[in-house]
Amino acid sequence: MEVTKQSVSGTLESSDIMITIEKSTIGNQIELNSTVEKQFGDSIRKTINTTLREFEINNAKVGAIDKGALDCIIIARLKAAIYHSVSDEDKQSEVFKA
Repeated sequence: MEVTKQSVSGTLESSDIMITIEKSTIGNQIELNSTVEKQFGDSIRKTINTTLREFEINNAKVGAIDKGALDCIIIARLKAAIYHSVSDEDKQSEVFKA
């Protein structure tokens, strides 16, 4: 799947995360700003990378501003951002139906 346009999902409220995604030309990149980065930064990055792999996305720049979101929220916000950043054809993929 290929990111074709920039997309944003989430808020800056407590216990949420704001995810931005856009096309990259040098593989996947993650820029994380988190209030709990020292404790959970590696886990947040792993969750983002795992979700990108699930959607077979290999060239995306992901910005994440985290305010203490749980993994399920991180995944949901990233999936929403991916959905809004891919082509209409890719939106018909089985991975969005699960």
